[in-house]
Amino acid sequence: MKIISARNLGPSELHERRKQAIAMYQKGMTRTEIAPLVGAHRNTVGQWISQWKQNGAKALKPACPGRPVGSGRRLTPKQEKAIQRSITDRCPDQLKMPFALWTRDAVRQFILQEYHINLPIRTVGWYLKRWGFTPQKPVRRAYERSEPAVRKWLEEHYPVIKNKAHKHGAEIHWGDETGLRSDDVNGRGYAPKGHTPVRRAKGTPEKINMISTITNQGKVRFMFYRERMNASLLIR
Repeated sequence: MKIISARNLGPSELHERRKQAIAMYQKGMTRTEIAPLVGAHRNTVGQWISQWKQNGAKALKPACPGRPVGSGRRLTPKQEKAIQRSITDRCPDQLKMPFALWTRDAVRQFILQEYHINLPIRTVGWYLKRWGFTPQKPVRRAYERSEPAVRKWLEEHYPVIKNKAHKHGAEIHWGDETGLRSDDVNGRGYAPKGHTPVRRAKGTPEKINMISTITNQGKVRFMFYRERMNASLLIR
């Protein structure tokens, strides 16, 4: 039977072959006798035996093939962590950069600015993917919003409302109002330059208001009305 060369074995098979060589050596066989049986040169068998004598059985386990993980990266682990913190905690404009969001190009420019490393934009994408960052559509949020006040309301006031609703068998509805007009022009249409398209509408526009609510379970309620909103109308 032809013995497969140890060079062509995977890590687990090579590990087993090395253990077999040591077992033969312990039975009194020489390196020259062991070599053809394990598919390795006698000098290689000698190295296995020397490593085993110095460090025991753990020395027989092969190291992972190829370059060490991260050895080909241009950013150090320390730099990677610092960049992740920056793009998580701050927006580009806070760092005086001409970007509203952290795009690949914005991250590339930030790396160049901070570490003088000019990375290809595709490489920046690989780094972002490795860090667990994904491209996402931003959520619209008002400048006036106070995060401490929102957090306080959610942690202190909302639990009281929730418990009261549960006690009375009631539902919690999240609501908003809007207004509709028949003369509201939305969207755009193509037309020759200098000839603005015309959309016909009634001279006296029709107007109507709407209030709608939704619960955490997805139940929707809505109502159209023409008068101004007040307490009695809200209750109705």
